[in-house]
Amino acid sequence: MKISEAATASGCHYETVRYYERIGLVTKPPRRPNGYRYYTARQVSQLRFIVRSRELGFSLEEIRTLLMLADDADRSCAEVDALALRQLDAVKRRIRDLRRLARELEVKLGECVRESCGNCSILGALRSD
Repeated sequence: MKISEAATASGCHYETVRYYERIGLVTKPPRRPNGYRYYTARQVSQLRFIVRSRELGFSLEEIRTLLMLADDADRSCAEVDALALRQLDAVKRRIRDLRRLARELEVKLGECVRESCGNCSILGALRSD
């Protein structure tokens, strides 16, 4: 299939597909005599894997490792578990940070007297004077 079809099938923008090829995350597809790249089911599967991994917050280097591990069916999944555990810890940290930010914004909104920007508690909190 052509790049636009592979992009649609994988849920990935076609420019992103090209980027993943350039950095070696997806194997480069063969070219047809007309010059078009021809994507196989395997490459579309790789793209779906990458898209889902990105949705879970894995970095491109972590995805590179996960792809390598996925290609070695006999290998222990301990490395996968370790990567997933680190990612889970990072997600939990981000959630804590976001909750803290939400509390901070709620406090500032509660302090707001809704008069003028000169008396705005939110703007005052953002100034570092």
